[in-house]
Amino acid sequence: MTVKEIAEKLDFQVLGGEKGLDQAVTTGYVSDLLSDVMGNARAGSIWVTLQTHKNVMAIASLKDLAAIILVNNHKPEDDMLAQSNEEGIPVLATSMGTFDVSGKLYELLRK
Repeated sequence: MTVKEIAEKLDFQVLGGEKGLDQAVTTGYVSDLLSDVMGNARAGSIWVTLQTHKNVMAIASLKDLAAIILVNNHKPEDDMLAQSNEEGIPVLATSMGTFDVSGKLYELLRK
């Protein structure tokens, strides 16, 4: 399943990184601790977080993540959004909380 398909099915807003919307998503990873994501997320993961700063993009790029989902109506800082567009790593947003997003992603990716 692609980032674009997930965004459409779950009604996520695409905030940046549109060039990467056709990226395949293989699994998800949920964490707000950057060192945890750096140590444990796998390439192709879609990352669920409430972190909104530029360092999120550095980790996403380093780990070759498919996209980032910001929960609870969080919006990216300007430098995060600029990096998202530059690297083509989509940043998605939702009003849903982490628990709900995780469950819905799990359902989609396990089909």
